[in-house]
Amino acid sequence: LLGFFIPACMVLGLGIGVVRGRKWCDWYCPRGSFYDAILKPLSPKREIPAFVRGMPFRIGALTVLLSIMAINLARLWPDPSRIGRFFMSMLSATTGLGIILALTIHPRTWCMFCPIGTLVHWVSKKALPLKLDSQRCIECRICARACPVQIKPYQYKDAAGAIVKDGDCLKCGLCIAACPKRALSR
Repeated sequence: LLGFFIPACMVLGLGIGVVRGRKWCDWYCPRGSFYDAILKPLSPKREIPAFVRGMPFRIGALTVLLSIMAINLARLWPDPSRIGRFFMSMLSATTGLGIILALTIHPRTWCMFCPIGTLVHWVSKKALPLKLDSQRCIECRICARACPVQIKPYQYKDAAGAIVKDGDCLKCGLCIAACPKRALSR
């Protein structure tokens, strides 16, 4: 029955996401916390491939994972033990994939196409936006190096200031803390 922790996390992630964006994905998500705390020192920290960030790949991954879940829930219904074991199996398989991606590419590669992260990405672009003061920004790129999901806030620079409207922003504040010119704020 421990497997029912997984859909609870999914519901919490979506609920928090509507109001706070991908804040859940920062440290509330057990998997994201594991990737940052344990796998980050072991990762080569390469650039996350653009196709993984792209919507076609994300929609495909979301479709496949939700289809697997729907088919298995219908097949295993109403036995809670078997449904819980299915959730644990799905968690193990996707965590295994995430570990492989973290150890070969970047710790947060899985997060780019995580089903909950993808859904929250669509609804969170306006939640707690990151603001960039274009007058202060010197495009040193320190903000991008600090970002756990490789967002580049300096690219949003314009003459009148800017809002970083990236639905993948984890609202972690690492870029704000790293900026030597205090050009970033919430």
